[in-house]
Amino acid sequence: MAVPQKPGGGFSRPPGGGGFRPGGGFNKGGFNRNKFIPRKEAEHRINQFIRVPQVRLVGDNVEVGIYSTQDALRMAQDQQLDLVEISPQVDPPVCKIIDYNKFLYDKKKKEKEMKAKSKVSEVKEIRFTPNTDDHDFDFKAKHAESFLKEGNKVKAYVQFKGRAIQFQERGQLLLLKFAERLAEVGVLESMPKMEGRRMLAMFAPKGKKK
Repeated sequence: MAVPQKPGGGFSRPPGGGGFRPGGGFNKGGFNRNKFIPRKEAEHRINQFIRVPQVRLVGDNVEVGIYSTQDALRMAQDQQLDLVEISPQVDPPVCKIIDYNKFLYDKKKKEKEMKAKSKVSEVKEIRFTPNTDDHDFDFKAKHAESFLKEGNKVKAYVQFKGRAIQFQERGQLLLLKFAERLAEVGVLESMPKMEGRRMLAMFAPKGKKK
């Protein structure tokens, strides 16, 4: 096809849309790059995005049963709430009429709480000797209190070296004194006992004793 020429030379713009805009980019008749930007998939289908012909409604604010999607949407609108697809894998899909933003907020809050509860506690060690003085005892007790408040367990032990092994009673009294000091934040899981040349006592955070 011949390209039309202007009188006196040069070419005129081809008829119709398409082509480049001056300064770059495409006009309406050309390629729309925004069309191909991927969208984040919604966690649930809601309202007009529920495309099936009918749904099963459940919940406290409806009469449980199967409804046409249009009727279910109308019911949600009457309550100024959202129609939310809860179980898409069944036929017909299960939906609820709820406040979707509140539903997501409560769900995330619950997940956060469950994650916090599932935190694996660590075992922190506190070491004493039969001759630990009051200053050192207080210093280590404060560390143990911090560990227990963070949800960790504390393994306290008295290390006996050489002839100090004869002072086991002194070690036991020290650990029982330690248990009394930690009573507000920790629970002594068992009485102090000897393992080799060490006397051990295990403490759990208050309220987590099994």
